[in-house]
Amino acid sequence: MKTLLLAVMALLLAVPPFSVRSSSAAPQKRAVALSFAPVLNTPDFAGSFSGKVALDPCRGVRPIEFIALPGTLFTVEGELEKNGVKVLRVTTGDYPYPSKTGLYVDARFVEAAGSQATERPRHLPELPEIQKRLLAALGKPYVWGGNVKDGVSLLRRYYPQGDPLAGVDCSGLLYQATDGFTPRNTSTLTGYGRAVPVAGLSAEAIARKLEPLDLLVWNGHVMVVLDDDSIIESRMGCGGKPGGVMMTPKLELLRQIMKTRKPADSFPKGSAGAGAFVVRRWFPDGGR
Repeated sequence: MKTLLLAVMALLLAVPPFSVRSSSAAPQKRAVALSFAPVLNTPDFAGSFSGKVALDPCRGVRPIEFIALPGTLFTVEGELEKNGVKVLRVTTGDYPYPSKTGLYVDARFVEAAGSQATERPRHLPELPEIQKRLLAALGKPYVWGGNVKDGVSLLRRYYPQGDPLAGVDCSGLLYQATDGFTPRNTSTLTGYGRAVPVAGLSAEAIARKLEPLDLLVWNGHVMVVLDDDSIIESRMGCGGKPGGVMMTPKLELLRQIMKTRKPADSFPKGSAGAGAFVVRRWFPDGGR
């Protein structure tokens, strides 16, 4: 018995100690946008751009989240086929907002990206260039999720019967003018930059404080101060009201807003935000 025990111990000493090697997960696939690439909250690209569905924000048909700019980097979370179209389920730092349904891109709008690929560079244009781009969108229609005023050429190629998304929504107007430098959703823009103190002030007093590219914003809509005289915005235009990209004199627009909303120095949380707006200054030197 003793001899057997000694033999077992010798065998154990001769065998290298057992070690658990952590299996490294396969590297995540990544892809980069070849050109403007619509990102949807549904994988049904074929249905959304069939021409049979009106992408109407007023009636709640809103599959478009935003349009990724050329060079946007995606992490591919999965692949599927929907109505004959290969679709990628993705995430991207260009749109860091939660989605219950996920974010999807048509695989033809992207190409595989290597491990060395980096995020799309963000360079803020000069003030005159941003103003020029804002003005160039004047008269364009309101498009939910749109941030390419002239539409997406690849949509015209792959879905010729569908909506090419030629137009912008409210934050998309600013996004396209700044080359995607600014946040894409108003929920972030309410705290973007620094606050301009406006609580308790009259419309006239607020108008005197406004500087080019200041934002008048609440959770759901943003307007951009274009210059010393005007504010530009893209309105949804439901219920027979005028919609699309339009300009309004500063004081006139402030008086309109303050019929239903009060100016605040920081955007209130919860239901209190339904009756408030803030002014945010984000451009270097306040646009001066």
